[in-house]
Amino acid sequence: QVRLVSSGGGSVQAGGSLQLSCAFSGPTYYNWCMGWYRQAAGKVREGVARIDSTGGTMYSDSVKGRFTISQDNTKTTLYLQMNALNVEDAGTYYCAAVAADTDYGCPKIHVERLWQFWGQGVQVNVSS
Repeated sequence: QVRLVSSGGGSVQAGGSLQLSCAFSGPTYYNWCMGWYRQAAGKVREGVARIDSTGGTMYSDSVKGRFTISQDNTKTTLYLQMNALNVEDAGTYYCAAVAADTDYGCPKIHVERLWQFWGQGVQVNVSS
């Protein structure tokens, strides 16, 4: 059984930083792909970042250079360090997971339909 529990949302002024965490549990015989998505009010959910089991990362253009996705050594906690936040970064953030495909690895971050498991959302508010 796969479980994802997000934490760390909150309110920050533009230019500030927040770190999100996601506690993950799931079968250890899979290589897991982990990712973060977000949904702003009135907008579709979009991929933000993903990390594969080897530590390889992918970011959306909108957050590249400002956000960092990482995992702890046990790969049971996923993080999203968000720096230089702006008002466009506000929204509900979700962690996501899917077992890596043996042939194709992890899905790209913008292919939401391939991500199988989702945590509850955490709210990030950014004021100007």
